Amino acid sequence: MTVLTFTIILICSAFLAGLLGSLTGLGGGVVVIPVLTLCFNIDFHYAIGAALVASIATSSGSASAYVKEGITNIRLGMFLEIATTIGAVGGAIIALWMPTNIIAVIFGLVLILTSAMQMRRKVDHTNVVGSELARKLKLYGTYPTKDGEKKYELTNVGGGFSVMLGAGVLSGLLGIGSGALKVLAMDAAMKVPFKVSTTTSNFMIGVTAVASAVVYIQRGYIAPGIAFPIMIGVLGGSLFGARLLKRLDVTVLRKIFVFAILLVAINMIYNGIMGKF
Repeated sequence: MTVLTFTIILICSAFLAGLLGSLTGLGGGVVVIPVLTLCFNIDFHYAIGAALVASIATSSGSASAYVKEGITNIRLGMFLEIATTIGAVGGAIIALWMPTNIIAVIFGLVLILTSAMQMRRKVDHTNVVGSELARKLKLYGTYPTKDGEKKYELTNVGGGFSVMLGAGVLSGLLGIGSGALKVLAMDAAMKVPFKVSTTTSNFMIGVTAVASAVVYIQRGYIAPGIAFPIMIGVLGGSLFGARLLKRLDVTVLRKIFVFAILLVAINMIYNGIMGKF
């Protein structure tokens, strides 16, 4: 395979990764890591390095568009970033002594269970009575719909914050954005409308990825020949996804999300069993 062919395949794969990551709030690593490791036999560390670049590009590309459209809850994202940052530091400490492949398998099994629970839910959160803590922190918001601006409230701030801590720990342990847990924390625990939770996850995920990417750069695991085509493709896909999101029905979006986290789960379990973490 020539360098040009390899680069074109990477860009096309990354475009799909950016599109999927933008629509679901998972970041671009969902598709990037399996493609690089399973199709091209690239070392897992370099795949993670490229996936982190993909997550940063997804967040930078789609998050700016979502903020402009008024879908992202910036205040909620900044508040929950406190939890993911603390969790990431804890995860980095845990990684010094706990086998990460075991964590990866457990994470994958939890995602499979979660995807099954998500498929049972047919409608989005509506008429949620918000909690007093959410009101004091001013975490309520609005987002645009076909019928105009729609107000929403949220609840269980403590539960969502706790899940975000777990997402941060997994980010520190495995070098991933943990977008699946970020979305689930807002959607399942805090009852945030699904489009708001995915876009806010996109807004948050870049911060976690940047912190992890610094470590991978220092260790030499971000190869420009791999990361640069990935970045171009993911950025294009994420911007296209940002335009597509407004036209998608929530039910369709939820099915895409379930498919995506199943991919993440299979990838995590496989690489955990094979000892690639």
